Amino acid sequence: MRLQSDMKSIIQKRGLFFFLFLSSGILILAFIILPLFNMMVAPSYEMMKETIKDRDVLRSIWLSIYTALSASLIAFIFGTPLAYLLARSNFRGKRLVESIIDLPIVIPHPVVGIAILGVVGKNHWLGQIMNDLGIRLMGNPAGIITVLTFVGLPFYINAVKEGFENIPPRLENVSRSLGASMSGTFFRVTFPLARRSMLTGVLMCTARAISEFGAVVVIAYHPMIAPVLLYERYESYGLKYSQPISVWLVCICLTLFLALRVVTLNRKEEA
Repeated sequence: MRLQSDMKSIIQKRGLFFFLFLSSGILILAFIILPLFNMMVAPSYEMMKETIKDRDVLRSIWLSIYTALSASLIAFIFGTPLAYLLARSNFRGKRLVESIIDLPIVIPHPVVGIAILGVVGKNHWLGQIMNDLGIRLMGNPAGIITVLTFVGLPFYINAVKEGFENIPPRLENVSRSLGASMSGTFFRVTFPLARRSMLTGVLMCTARAISEFGAVVVIAYHPMIAPVLLYERYESYGLKYSQPISVWLVCICLTLFLALRVVTLNRKEEA
């Protein structure tokens, strides 16, 4: 009776509207957690240990990490100047540029692979030039990096653009008024203040790149990154032999997003 009275009191205090929203939140969390939890506990410890000792699995996981980090490095080098330009400038067509940057997020993944293949193939002038120079993307880690950079760039640019926008322009103006050049101001003032946003962008770009599958299989089925190997194991051997690889991939992605949360939390505390 007392428990019922307490529950009734809580409902009256919080309101039915609050508990409807709470129930919806619990349902969403269960929808996400249940399949992942079931997958995580399905493989035995021995199978997990055996899987991580498999040379093909290790090679594919390392290739996924290597190509994803390479894509993030390219995004960092070439995406940072564009993010700064978008954050500090207003010009005609800016919304169009921002929409183009976001396109890889909404384009179906196989379409990305086909689009890139159409440019780097021998039937395109750029592909012919690359072929003459001995640059080969098909079935090559360079092709994987190209695809991962394409799909990961929006996440890096948007994160860094937001970081630049949060830096007061007056700090840069003070630096310029004291005689510093634009480049000196950027590297001594703006860049250090935006470093956490850049790290956030790198982590998001890396996580997105590691999860890519559809575009990669069009450009480079071999050598196999981890998602492609996972797909092949599932097609060849079924669910039992693909689940351990899935668990290791989830662990990698979870580690990246935990790092992302730590970086974001520290940035909020500093602010």
